[in-house]
Amino acid sequence: MLYTSTKNQRIRQLKKLNQKKYRDESNEFLIEGEHLVQEAYQKGFLKELFLKQGIDFKLDVKTSYITNDVLKYVSNLDNSSGIIGLCDKINSDTIGNKVLILDEIQDPGNLGTIIRSAVAFNIDSIILSDNTVDLYNDKVLRATQGMIFNINIIKKNLLSFIPELKNNGYKIYGTRVNCGKNLKNIEKNKKFAIIVGNEGNGIKKDILNLCSDYIYIDMNKNCESLNVAVATSIILYELDK
Repeated sequence: MLYTSTKNQRIRQLKKLNQKKYRDESNEFLIEGEHLVQEAYQKGFLKELFLKQGIDFKLDVKTSYITNDVLKYVSNLDNSSGIIGLCDKINSDTIGNKVLILDEIQDPGNLGTIIRSAVAFNIDSIILSDNTVDLYNDKVLRATQGMIFNINIIKKNLLSFIPELKNNGYKIYGTRVNCGKNLKNIEKNKKFAIIVGNEGNGIKKDILNLCSDYIYIDMNKNCESLNVAVATSIILYELDK
């Protein structure tokens, strides 16, 4: 099928998915680009494909074609590849032994980078606080480079969820800039959760109070702090050794 009008009801529905409100209502989201679409397809999340007229890109999924005007209407990119995928949101409540908890991460690029690092260093589950940036924000999706489809990601109320983890034998480590134990010296637990906080304010006090212990990255005194995505990547690398 070829969609030629931006007034078409189906096209308008797709356009709405650029807004969080409609993504939440439909439990669907859009991705753009060959790499993201391939990753979604391989992991079973891709439900429909929309291609700019004339593009030869074949997957075993329902495929429609769109004109350049329709592509510009639906796409969030200035220079779209012409490959748009419609996906179902990731829904799972399974929690593994290695957990990463994000308390109010706000920058989409940071969240995407953290997700990539979590996959690289064998984290089982990522837990997002209620106020963390939307997982399906288009900038987050692009920053994950498709790794969003390779890890379990769940949104939880941290004040109620963290005590549940502790009751189930998880060691809860909170990150601090200069307090607690040096990351290289912590005793590794089979079941653990690492909490990292907001870019500007760190972990909220009521969340810090729930931690079993605190860790920090020892570094040159000339550097006061690290970007949260960089710091998280270092921590996850050390814990995966």
